[in-house]
Amino acid sequence: MKEQKRSRKIAMTSEEVDTFLAEQRTVRVATNGTNGPHATPLWYVWHGGAMWLTSLSRSQRWADLQSDPRIAAVVDAGEDYRELRGVEIRGRVHVVGEVPRTGEPVPELEGPEQAFADRYSGGTMHHDGRHAWLELVPEKITSWDFRKIGG
Repeated sequence: MKEQKRSRKIAMTSEEVDTFLAEQRTVRVATNGTNGPHATPLWYVWHGGAMWLTSLSRSQRWADLQSDPRIAAVVDAGEDYRELRGVEIRGRVHVVGEVPRTGEPVPELEGPEQAFADRYSGGTMHHDGRHAWLELVPEKITSWDFRKIGG
């Protein structure tokens, strides 16, 4: 993975990144479409050093990622300048499990699906036959925490 070079004094440690991504609920992802960039919000889980995204398999985002798997994902928080913090993850996604997801046993999805269910649906995973899983393994993580500026 590429190392963050700029703004290291406000960068989060890997533990802080893990904690931050576990606390937040929504990520904004940007894909490369035939008509230019496409940005959308999604729910996600950070599990095993990867960002797991569930996406409608009949969406512009899905079509974009099938032709170009590169993606940028941003999770951020804060209202006032001195409390802004966030994480940007860049990399490529790959599909895990059947498309659309109907609940067939997929060992690789056991952890992410349970984490997703615990976070968003009271512990029970619902397979609606419309969504499918994408795993984003980071090629580069950039983070910032303006609370570290001080003063």
